[in-house]
Amino acid sequence: MTVAATQSINWDNFVAALNGIEVIRDPGQVAKLSKDYYSYSPILQSLLADKVGDLVVRPASEAEVLQVAEVCVRYKVPLTVRGAGTGNYGQCIPLQGGVILDMGKMQAVKWIKPGTACVEPGAKLAAIDKQTRETGWEIRMAPSTYRTATIGGFIGGGSGGMGSITYGQLRDRGNLHAVRVVTMEDQPRVIELRGDDVQKVNHAYGTNGIITELEIPLGPAYPWAELIVTFPDFMTAARFGQVLGDSDGLIKKLICICAAPIPNYFAAFRTVIPSDSHCALLMIAESCLELFQELVKEFNGTVVYQKTAQEASKGTAIYEYTWNHTTLHARSVDPTLTYLQTLFPPDKELKLVEHMYHHFGDEVMMHLEYLRVNGTAIPAALQIVRYTTLERLQEIIKYHEDNGAFIANPHTYILEDGGRKTIDPVQLEFKQMVDPHGLLNPGKMKAWDQRQSTN
Repeated sequence: MTVAATQSINWDNFVAALNGIEVIRDPGQVAKLSKDYYSYSPILQSLLADKVGDLVVRPASEAEVLQVAEVCVRYKVPLTVRGAGTGNYGQCIPLQGGVILDMGKMQAVKWIKPGTACVEPGAKLAAIDKQTRETGWEIRMAPSTYRTATIGGFIGGGSGGMGSITYGQLRDRGNLHAVRVVTMEDQPRVIELRGDDVQKVNHAYGTNGIITELEIPLGPAYPWAELIVTFPDFMTAARFGQVLGDSDGLIKKLICICAAPIPNYFAAFRTVIPSDSHCALLMIAESCLELFQELVKEFNGTVVYQKTAQEASKGTAIYEYTWNHTTLHARSVDPTLTYLQTLFPPDKELKLVEHMYHHFGDEVMMHLEYLRVNGTAIPAALQIVRYTTLERLQEIIKYHEDNGAFIANPHTYILEDGGRKTIDPVQLEFKQMVDPHGLLNPGKMKAWDQRQSTN
């Protein structure tokens, strides 16, 4: 590893070499911009609490990114790219100090065409949608941090969210069209990746290139009604979610199923959702509401909350109580809670979901998010866990895996140990080419560190 010990760097000379690019050196601001929401995990809290960068650099253009890359390579300074810091796994935490590259100033929407947009990485998802919706299109999928998350951060560290019930996950072919990437070679350059080549940097935590521009696909923009439906028991709610996910004629953006007592944590809906209810939080195209109501009747559901798209554009946003915002609201009441990320196998009867629900009870509170995988609607879970010890958490994970559920472990910052579970040779090969000194977000890609230790 050729990363320099950052305490030996003359930072005044380093900043001077940046020739006027904005730099933040205030320790409080640097510490703040070195963090994300890894505190959801009690394991990551202890591992990452003391990790901070040495300074923050805020480029305003691709040319400035190239200049920052050249200076970092010259000084052998590690560089960690940051979006809005809304991730949960320590993706943007600088393990070895150095430069935090805050991409927030690069937020232009360069062009919009039917079905496609070209954007800079610091553009916020909501801001992109505001412009694309004027042309009848919208972002295909977005996390629950939609209002604050950047597109570069979402591509670098995310996997799916609202819209995944229709379009699948970010890694699926067609969900990212092209990227421009700045390298960290001795003479940094810009590379354009198109088609399947985008997978070289998709969900790579910024370990193998600095994204400076993206071409993203768009979907038709519908007026989305927001609804909450309660059910007499959890499995009825879960099966309703499965059937809704399988109902191709009903246009939907969000199917979130929460078992009691999770809705009790939703302060904004306490007067709406009866205590200890099992419920579905949903976004349905307004044109489909009449037939959607027929499905609700089939499952003896009760609509307790409904807003038109126009009403939903103001005030409380239902998606901010789904995906990992569900965990956020639960932890705001009880900070000892943590969570898991689980992908259940395709099964219309939801037998494994039902088994886990009864086996763990309130220790692992069931929270499902339906998404499309290989053309099939399946439940992913972001269960809320009553944390006691690391050993017990590992037992819970092992029990799920032994019974056929896939765990994307949210308690590790290592790229391959989270959702991938395997080394990605394509991403490793690309890193060897574009980051030969290992300066980009060091310590996050296990394959690179193993390669270095054997050389």
